[in-house]
Amino acid sequence: MAMASVSPQNRVPEAPVFLLFGLFVVFLSTHVAAQSSPVYACDAASNPSVAALGFCNASLGINDRVVDLVKRLTLQEKILFLVNSAGNVSRLGIPKYEWWSEALHGVSDVGPGTHFTNVIPGATSFPQVILTAASFNTSLFEAIGKVVSTEARAMYNVGLAGLTFWSPNINIFRDPRWGRGQETPGEDPLLSSKYGSSYVRGLQQRDDGDPDKLKVAACCKHYTAYDLDNWKGTDRYHFNAVVTKQDMDDTFQPPFKSCVIDGNVASVMCSYNQVNGKPTCADPDLLSGVIRGEWNLNGYIVTDCDSIDVFYKSQNYTKTPEEAAAAAILAGKSQFFLRFLGVDLNCGSFLGQHTEAAVKGGLVSEHAIEIAISNNFATLMRLGFFDGDPSKKLYGDLGPNDVCTAENQELAREAARQGIVLLKNTAGSLPLSPTDITNLAVIGPNANVTKTMIGNYEGIPCKYTTPLQGLAASVATTYLPGCSNVACGAAQVDDAKNLASTADATVLVMGADQSIEAESRDRVDILLPGQQELLVTAVANASCGPVILVIMSGGGMDVSFAKTNDKITSILWVGYPGEAGGAAIADILFGYYNPSGRLPMTWYPQSYSDRVPMTNMNMRPDPSNGYPGRTYRFYTGETVYTFGDGLSYSEFTHELIQAPRLVSVPLEESHVCYSSECQSVVADEQTCQNLTFDMRLRVKNTGRTGGSHTVFLFSSPPAVHNAPQKHLVGFEKVFLNAQTGRQVRFKVDICKDLSVVDELGGKKVALGEHVLHVGSLKHLLSVRI
Repeated sequence: MAMASVSPQNRVPEAPVFLLFGLFVVFLSTHVAAQSSPVYACDAASNPSVAALGFCNASLGINDRVVDLVKRLTLQEKILFLVNSAGNVSRLGIPKYEWWSEALHGVSDVGPGTHFTNVIPGATSFPQVILTAASFNTSLFEAIGKVVSTEARAMYNVGLAGLTFWSPNINIFRDPRWGRGQETPGEDPLLSSKYGSSYVRGLQQRDDGDPDKLKVAACCKHYTAYDLDNWKGTDRYHFNAVVTKQDMDDTFQPPFKSCVIDGNVASVMCSYNQVNGKPTCADPDLLSGVIRGEWNLNGYIVTDCDSIDVFYKSQNYTKTPEEAAAAAILAGKSQFFLRFLGVDLNCGSFLGQHTEAAVKGGLVSEHAIEIAISNNFATLMRLGFFDGDPSKKLYGDLGPNDVCTAENQELAREAARQGIVLLKNTAGSLPLSPTDITNLAVIGPNANVTKTMIGNYEGIPCKYTTPLQGLAASVATTYLPGCSNVACGAAQVDDAKNLASTADATVLVMGADQSIEAESRDRVDILLPGQQELLVTAVANASCGPVILVIMSGGGMDVSFAKTNDKITSILWVGYPGEAGGAAIADILFGYYNPSGRLPMTWYPQSYSDRVPMTNMNMRPDPSNGYPGRTYRFYTGETVYTFGDGLSYSEFTHELIQAPRLVSVPLEESHVCYSSECQSVVADEQTCQNLTFDMRLRVKNTGRTGGSHTVFLFSSPPAVHNAPQKHLVGFEKVFLNAQTGRQVRFKVDICKDLSVVDELGGKKVALGEHVLHVGSLKHLLSVRI
């Protein structure tokens, strides 16, 4: 749409607004002054001398250009390029460049590299990642990334954004109390892997298909085993995550591996915490050994902001700041055997302040610094930063009219619709009929929120549609906040009961916001905050018609009371649904859209929170001390809802068409497993050759409503090596009209999809009976030698 119709939002506290019709809230925006042209090097038009410089010659290979550039710099100039606010070298035509921009679920102005002004006052704000992940739709993940990168390029062209975006967050959502779980794709390594690589492709891949160039540069973070911010006195700056090799390799590392290998991401960000006693930003095994050595990262490694300062001052990992600078750059490697080193870029100023002294003190060589900045320069060259005027290149014609387009905003609404999860639906309660309802009661502290809907690492959205506005667009609506905020210290119980008792149906929009769960803010319990439960129960008891509980949150909640209360007819989880969240909620409730979202994380009872400390990183249960384990893969206790739960207005059936009952693993005749009993065999290249099979299913929509359905393929492996009790092998989202069906095919790779990780971190093919699950369908597969 034309920018004149965009309604920029100011960051103001939310207050109750009593509306009966679906009108958009419009605020005035405080604008930031910014330049109107992009930042780039090798501007031969204004500085003809740069045309003769080798690094400005776009016809040369990137490596040759980088070598030419680095050799022209002094030590002091080289150090300028080790920090996010990179300095300029005017004699070479290199301007200042700010590396830090964010694009978690839309272009964000959280980092200093991006601004909104009256030129571009807002950008499309998609649902917070946890809700998008609930769609289980990889094509949607990539489509969102593509829109975000297009809007980012448009903002770059008018001087409002950079080209390097430190997103996505692909940490495993291990514990429901983690305040940043909302930023992640959930608890499952496969879903997180597919989300990360798909979103990265959407951000990075160019329309001309050139694999050596980038549309924008993505960054997968926070590497690794990072999922505690601030819980009961333990914060991320001091936390040492004690992680077994087995948990590291089968839970925490797979999303990062996929991001680098499958997504070809341009950057990885190391985290604040220590892992097994070492800061991740100074760990030679994690950085040079794995990211560069095993995975072959084509790009740069950046620290989380001030991470080096943190491991020097808070973790006391080194005695001097110069030693800390050397530890980060070298990551423990001898500077006489330089190949793969540590971090290349410091978010913050630490390396800018202390690297020169580290060089003069003999702690790090100038050559090591050259390796680091070479990775940074190579990334900028892939982005075209050193190719001269970007207006004459691909994407050079993008501008304000390409941001907040009608199509982009519709995709934000569609993403929310696909992610919203229907958890409970008593027969006949949903969908609501807009013609039968003359008065809809809308109650709750999240019923008319704006900024809450977009979660954290947010930008300024194009516009907002609140839940109240979305519902009021279809039916006459009466609204009461019920609480002054989500903390709900005091509830308007009597007023809410009176309102609900005269309504044809009642929608309660409850849950959390950034005051409850956020970066640096973990929860201590997983109940609805304050008097929310009291309010919901009182309203349900007073209501005559259907009562729909809508939970807006990033993490799961113990809503057992609502699940078992027959007066509460439906429960929906809507995450933080983005700028169009209210419209998407209404689309679901009134049946304009058939819900298809599925939970990307387990919802636990409060008893879990009472007895399981966040600081215990073990994924697997320990019967000796009653530790129940974590996530659907290992957790042995009771759940409120589990990973993959979600309902539709239709019913879907699964019928097996084709799958083998026996798979034989080829081994050499001299293999030890022929002479002694083996529980598993090493999943090496020779063993795994051609070990694949097709599993074909027929999926049918037996209902009266067309809709999408996620087909999950799970496997329960033999009980060896403390294997998961169940894990996700694959998923496919399909749309089916009413009373129609289609085939779904899973190509299963035994070593990739059905293997387990042993106690030492080795990948093994478990021998014995594997159970493959699709819905209620189970198929036994015997894997033998």
